[in-house]
Amino acid sequence: MFEFLFKRPGDKPGDKPGDNAAAQPTQAEQNASAKQAASASSRELQAQKMAGLRGDEVGTAEFILQCEYSELRLTAAEQITSRHQLERVYAAIRNTDRRVAKLMQSRLDAMRHHDAELQRGQLCIEQADALLREEKLTANQVADLDRKWSVVAAPELTPRFDVLRAQLAARLEAQVQLQRAMIDRLGQVRKLPNSALPASEIAERLHQMAQDQQSALAAPEHASLPRSLTNEFATEHARVAAMLSHIEQDQAALAKRDALLAEWRGVAPDTLNAELLNKAWRQLPPAPEPEAAQLRQRFDELLATIPVTVAPAPAPAPGPRKGGPAPAPDQHFMDVLEAMEAALQHGSLGAAADFDKGLKDSKDGKAMRLTPALSERLAHARAELKRLSDWARWGGNVSREELIKAVEQLSTQSLAMSELAKKVGSMRDRWKALDTLSGPAPKTLWERFDAACSAAYAPAAAHFKHLADERHTNAAKAEALIAEAAAETARLASGESVDWKHMAVTVQRMRLAWSHLGAIDRKDKKRLDQAFADALNVLQGPLEEQRKGEVAEREAMIAEVAALNPNERHALDALKALQERWQEHARALPLERKTEQALWQRFRAACDAAFAKRKETAHAADAERRGHQEAKEAISAGLEQAAAATDTDAASAGKLLREAAAQWHAIGPVPRANEAKVDKRYHAAVAALQHHVDVARRNAGKAQATALRDKLRLCQELESTLADGAADPASVDWAARWAALPAVGAEYERALKGRLDAALSAPRAAYAATLEQNRARLLHEVLRLEIAAGIDSGSEFARERLKLQVETLQSSLKSGHKPASATTQFQQLCVLPALADERTAARIEHLFARIAKDGK
Repeated sequence: MFEFLFKRPGDKPGDKPGDNAAAQPTQAEQNASAKQAASASSRELQAQKMAGLRGDEVGTAEFILQCEYSELRLTAAEQITSRHQLERVYAAIRNTDRRVAKLMQSRLDAMRHHDAELQRGQLCIEQADALLREEKLTANQVADLDRKWSVVAAPELTPRFDVLRAQLAARLEAQVQLQRAMIDRLGQVRKLPNSALPASEIAERLHQMAQDQQSALAAPEHASLPRSLTNEFATEHARVAAMLSHIEQDQAALAKRDALLAEWRGVAPDTLNAELLNKAWRQLPPAPEPEAAQLRQRFDELLATIPVTVAPAPAPAPGPRKGGPAPAPDQHFMDVLEAMEAALQHGSLGAAADFDKGLKDSKDGKAMRLTPALSERLAHARAELKRLSDWARWGGNVSREELIKAVEQLSTQSLAMSELAKKVGSMRDRWKALDTLSGPAPKTLWERFDAACSAAYAPAAAHFKHLADERHTNAAKAEALIAEAAAETARLASGESVDWKHMAVTVQRMRLAWSHLGAIDRKDKKRLDQAFADALNVLQGPLEEQRKGEVAEREAMIAEVAALNPNERHALDALKALQERWQEHARALPLERKTEQALWQRFRAACDAAFAKRKETAHAADAERRGHQEAKEAISAGLEQAAAATDTDAASAGKLLREAAAQWHAIGPVPRANEAKVDKRYHAAVAALQHHVDVARRNAGKAQATALRDKLRLCQELESTLADGAADPASVDWAARWAALPAVGAEYERALKGRLDAALSAPRAAYAATLEQNRARLLHEVLRLEIAAGIDSGSEFARERLKLQVETLQSSLKSGHKPASATTQFQQLCVLPALADERTAARIEHLFARIAKDGK
């Protein structure tokens, strides 16, 4: 507790010899200090050299290769960024400095990764250029390009790719607009025939649509137009163009009928003749429905307004009639006649011929008598039927000629066999339809048509014969597969050892071969399918049982992976072992592809989850260690700040050191790569603060020792003044001199203050006598303390020293009590008032220095 009273190593040379001898450092300590100073000086020189190399990567690389301090090498390595210098430093230092090599390796890996990303980005740009040059661009190609670019990390290539991508998007948008306009145009063409527009406007719109179609076909993105839409538009356009003439005729007929009705309505009804109106109405060209029906209704309303004139009854025809006069036509006859006229107006010659036959049968069967008006209507209808039939026969022969030409041209077209057969069949159906509409064809035309159809159908016939041969061959292959399945079934039933992998491969191979057989005749298809299914089911049953067990085994392995604790030490080894077991089972018995994929995905997901959890735990541990590092760095920073402060006293510094040590040991581990660095900083901060504390204590000890000597000498001076009769103690203000001196320890302060007060308050003569009487006692106590402390007393006190040593030994042996400590005895010595010369005072100070040193 007295370490603050006396000098320590490093005191000034002016201190007393005894103190210097006690605090003199050893030679080893001096050598160590010299080495530390030299090392610090060398490190400082290299640090200055490193600071001067900023911006010079070549000089920095040379510095790293020659520097012997790892911290300086790591700091300098932060300035290396070029690939050449990184590779040079890594190759030279990878086996000597792990931290620098790791930094170089990480930067080189980052450069290689960036180069790879640039290469992938360049490939995407080249693909985009190629897509822009392609005549036909599809959305799938652009989507595939976007997927490839989404995983590329190359910001410097992004502007160029964005430009190309915008051009591709513009092309796709142009394609969409072109296709949408094509669809709208096709819908408009289909609606034209059913519209109520005049023929001229329909023709104008049709012409405009044709021009728009030509512009679309000449557009840059015309290749994106579906061929089916272009062909359909061309077909619809041709159909509407062909129908346009009929539309014009129908509209002209409607306009003519409407004009006649308007003209007849403007005439007085009594001036009109119903028969003449009917005759004129029938001679008009046919009009389309339902407009014709509306005009017919208006015409009937006009006829109803005409007054009926009763004509004289004609004379009866000569000749006897049996059963009375012939009956008049009934309503059925009138309906059939009107239906015949309507069929003629619509150009339905077949229906009109059937109606005419019905009228003949009805007239002949009932022997009815027709009025002149009806006879005239019937004659006009039959004349129209004959005229149209002649035109139909002529048109039919023309159509047959065109049909023969079309059949002869089929051989020059590159058509699929099925389409060729459909074409020939449709041509024959059209020939039959012409026979129905326009009558039978001449024999020569029929022979030409039949020969042309036979010649056009010949390749299709050969093709279909080849397909039939293939079906027979496929049936033979199916029989062979069924026989192989039956042989495997017999081997399984014989009880031989089964190679389940071979069995699974065989079943899969036969099933695949059956699916690739091709077409088989319908009469054999069902039978062969059933036979193969029965044979395969016999093999599939035991195989499925084995696979169920294998599935259960795989499920158990998945459960084992899920039950693993990823944080255990041997978790990775267990995972690898389970993966190897999985591969062995997969090789021993492959499952169905769908089942195998599902189980493998689950097993892989469980393994990935275990690895992810382990990685997450490692990341959490790393984060925790980084947090510990930050906490320890904060402790070190606090200690460094306290060591740098000038107002930190020894007590607060000691408390701070104890608290820092407790906090340091309470904090967990830090990252291994930074552990040495963190510990080194902490110990350096502790050493710096401890040095600060030691300096403060040494200074405090010096001050206390000086104050104690001054106060002890003040007491001795007062006592010498009292003992000297010539001096006057009252001439000196002893209390003021005492108060001017710094305070010392409480015990010494109390002892010396009591000694001073006693000297001031006691009678002078009596106190001087007491001081003289205690001189011998003081010398005795000093000698006894020197013996206890092992201090030489001098040759003049050798006899008394030996005698006192014997007495002290005998006293301790008799009493058996441990003597008081040297500090207590010295305090008693300070309390003892006695006269002391210079020699005795020096001995007391030397004694106190030894006691204080031993009491540390």
